Amino acid sequence: MLNNASILITGGTGSFGHTFVPMTLAKYNPRRLVIFSRDEMKQWEMAKLYGNDERVRFFIGDVRDKDRLSRALDGIDYVVHAAATKIVPTAEYNPFECVKTNVLGAMNLIDACIDRKVKRVVALSTDKASSPANLYGATKLASDKLFVAGNSYAASRGTLFAVVRYGNVMGSRGSVIPFFLSLCKQDALPITDARMTRFMITLEQGVELVWHAFDDMVGGEIYVKRIPSMKVTDIACAVAPEARHEIIGIRPGEKLHEQMIGYEDAPHTYEYTDYYKILPAIHQWSADPVRINGGKKVSPDFTYRSDNNPDWMTIDTLRVWIDQNRDKIDKI
Repeated sequence: MLNNASILITGGTGSFGHTFVPMTLAKYNPRRLVIFSRDEMKQWEMAKLYGNDERVRFFIGDVRDKDRLSRALDGIDYVVHAAATKIVPTAEYNPFECVKTNVLGAMNLIDACIDRKVKRVVALSTDKASSPANLYGATKLASDKLFVAGNSYAASRGTLFAVVRYGNVMGSRGSVIPFFLSLCKQDALPITDARMTRFMITLEQGVELVWHAFDDMVGGEIYVKRIPSMKVTDIACAVAPEARHEIIGIRPGEKLHEQMIGYEDAPHTYEYTDYYKILPAIHQWSADPVRINGGKKVSPDFTYRSDNNPDWMTIDTLRVWIDQNRDKIDKI
């Protein structure tokens, strides 16, 4: 599907973009892959990685600017929406800015993609959008709803929208693994709560889920990858086995456990080998056989949380992953 296509990724200089771009270039050989973001320095640094590869283009712009988006989308077939204000404390202290990027930016992109007759759009979501407890999660829930409803909004224009949702990305910038690594020579590691659990996914798995969404989507689906969980205390033990744990308390807006599918979504959720699919409640789309595509409906009381997950990553498995990816951690 993506072979010889023109693809644009918003927020393309972030962790996801740094993995999506080389993997997509290698697997699909697109005609053009446009990195759209507002940080010229990050674009300049990223451009060095691709030398004279004429397939890779860079476009300075902000999802808050609809006119600039429209210009960037000229001739684009597929869009990955990765741009977001996503650091929980930053969003709590800068709520207006978070809403402008995560909600108004989503509206701008939906409108611009429809106007430009883009074929398919996949927006990246987060576990925090399921039963949100902080502003970041609330804005991403609103964004998810906008992209789902965008399929009826597009009418006869032919643009399709879907969402991909996943949790803690292993080794990404600002996440728990590089944070613990930066402190591993100290006597103690700060732990917010000894009961805390997190989902564990690699960026490569996230990219593969986006590819699958592009191929499978009919419009309005939320794809949730089936991935293992870990206790935060076990993550700390994998990074620094000898360090003691200093309990510091949960930060404002932080959840004890990650959740990607809540009770409210269970009536519209279907299970597959490697993922779940939440179908839209609107227009009876959740009963559409084409969208269901062989999935098995989950139980009415189903939830998918990092604490009730049947699949758990061991300390040794994480330790091996860290050793194999040490050169990329906090750079991806």
